[in-house]
Amino acid sequence: MGTVTGAAAATGPKQARSRVTRRHLLEAAVSCLAEHGWAGSTVSVVAERAGVSRGAAQHHFPTREDLFTAAVEYVAEERSTALRDLFHAGPAARPAVVEALVDLYTGALFRAALQLWVAASNEEQLRPRVTELEARVGRETHRIAVELLGADESVPGVRETVQGLLDMARGLGLANVLTDDAARRARVVAQWSRILDAALG
Repeated sequence: MGTVTGAAAATGPKQARSRVTRRHLLEAAVSCLAEHGWAGSTVSVVAERAGVSRGAAQHHFPTREDLFTAAVEYVAEERSTALRDLFHAGPAARPAVVEALVDLYTGALFRAALQLWVAASNEEQLRPRVTELEARVGRETHRIAVELLGADESVPGVRETVQGLLDMARGLGLANVLTDDAARRARVVAQWSRILDAALG
């Protein structure tokens, strides 16, 4: 009986270390994609950045595609959780919500996702995985936006207005990839907040 207890105790820390290793790999993969693009982001480069061996990386993620799609999904989920936590009481002031949604598209996660999109346009084995991932992340982001804005999608045009906000945010994220677009972004966020107040009531 003592042996089983000892084995279970040993398994706990081992599983915890495994989760930490996995998280380090995912975070390193997103950073590498954002900084070096698809061509410069290999499993070996990510493993080195995460401080683990290539073998350990491949134990968690057998293929490069597994690693990078999991990385973008993981960080997208983290950002969604952080966004919800910012407004845990429910609908908030619209300018703050619009700004927070736009911020989703101006950081390392968006740059990493953008590199995945570009790679997927040329890599047949990657395309279906990225397409499915983007659809899932898009649906979740839309749900969060509706919740935080207090939008009633049963009203004609409201769903399209919220989607337009997210499309605009993505466009601002693209503009920010090449130059610091903060000043123009602030004016656009203010205008979109006014548009949402008029459209959503």
